[in-house]
Amino acid sequence: MTTTSQGHPQRWLILGVICLAQLTVLLDNTVLNVAIPSLTRELGAATSDIQWMINAYSLVQSGLLLTAGSAADRYGRKKLLVAGLALFGLGSLAAGLADSTGQLIAARAGMGVGGALLLTTTLAVAMQIFTPEEHPKAIGIWSAVNALGFAAGPLLGGFMLDHFWWGAIFLINLPVAALGLAAVVALVPESRNPRGDRPDLLGALLSTVGMASLVFAIISGPERGWTSARVLLTAAFALLVLAGFACWESRIRYPMLDPHFFRDRRFTGAVAGAVLIAFGMGGALFLLTQHLQFVLGYGALEAGLRTAPLALTVVALNFSGLTAKWTTRLGTPVSIALGMVLMSCGLVSIATLAPHGYGGTLLGLLLIGAGCAVANPAMAHAVMSAIPPAKAGVGAGINGTLAEFGNGLGVAVLGAVLNSRFGALVPVAATSLPGALAAAGTGDERRRIRDAFASGLTDGQLVGAVAVLLGGLVAAALLRRAERVDSEVLVA
Repeated sequence: MTTTSQGHPQRWLILGVICLAQLTVLLDNTVLNVAIPSLTRELGAATSDIQWMINAYSLVQSGLLLTAGSAADRYGRKKLLVAGLALFGLGSLAAGLADSTGQLIAARAGMGVGGALLLTTTLAVAMQIFTPEEHPKAIGIWSAVNALGFAAGPLLGGFMLDHFWWGAIFLINLPVAALGLAAVVALVPESRNPRGDRPDLLGALLSTVGMASLVFAIISGPERGWTSARVLLTAAFALLVLAGFACWESRIRYPMLDPHFFRDRRFTGAVAGAVLIAFGMGGALFLLTQHLQFVLGYGALEAGLRTAPLALTVVALNFSGLTAKWTTRLGTPVSIALGMVLMSCGLVSIATLAPHGYGGTLLGLLLIGAGCAVANPAMAHAVMSAIPPAKAGVGAGINGTLAEFGNGLGVAVLGAVLNSRFGALVPVAATSLPGALAAAGTGDERRRIRDAFASGLTDGQLVGAVAVLLGGLVAAALLRRAERVDSEVLVA
């Protein structure tokens, strides 16, 4: 790849192309949320089925991102980007034509393979075509697209469900993937590290199995009991596999996740924040879309429209350059802490004020959007700046892996909080709110069931708020300490 001191001459156009590819993948992290009522009715999906439809996508990505990043560094980032778009399109086609919960879960897992290839290469390419001075601005735009995809999923899903059947939310990916594929082939330059590390296949297997087992235990807990043999054995197996993964990575010559990265406090602090922010956001949006539809009675499109202020706030603040100026003035640790405090306050607003009308939800969405716009670019830049440029793919893989894992775990944990609370208040609840309402005999009983479901949603949102707040404090403290140590070294 040919670059100059000013960066690649077509770098901004290339950034637009890779952001288009990335947006397609990110939309599918949340687009399924507004289809929950439709899937419950048409496929007979239980709450655990819905969680697996969502988690199958994010967990496969989480397990493969590190390997995909390493392979991209060695064999070519453009090649992996093209392969990812093609696989993602094929998976979307299979998902759109699925006629059972099992088929849809399998198709979502297949889409996760393509998504893993895409998410590692987009950020890695951006780091290669821009100069270090332009990295914060480029990452800010990249992060804005992240948030746009995360929050615009419900809006797109609501629009599609208002006019078509649920499979259309996947088939809409096909023309976008085709357009992105053509643009990548024509515009994106090839870049690779000829001395890149060999892919760690065993590490990918161990991480995928370990994380999937852990989330399975969390999903099964409310239904089978947290002390049941199945849940405890699955959790123990997950921890054993993840421990084996850590041991393997510390001994091999070409680790997928180099343990030495964690000696950098900037890296550790950013990672801690990324996991917990994704945990709180992924789970909270999963609960919010259900609250808007099941409790407040909005249709799929209206529910999507009512979550749009979050994405619009992020896009406005990032593309206007305001958050880049704030980050430069405040510094990375303060920016991350401020952003995650705002997000935590937004989740509390939704949890406590949403039952009294949309005003509390709107306030919460605006606060979450502002916090996301400030914290996400700062965290991504902290992660990538702690990784050697030759390993940009691995760095992007680490950043994406932990964010995807946090998102999947957030859906599982906060969904488990909802199910536990709902099941305790409404023993007849069966497997979902529609099932409980169908079994109710009187209007008072249906009202009590809805109140119980709303109570479970509130508890879940508050758990997410605490996770995000803790993530901000931990990340800021570690990053501040790292900056202090670096300054002392320079003085010495």
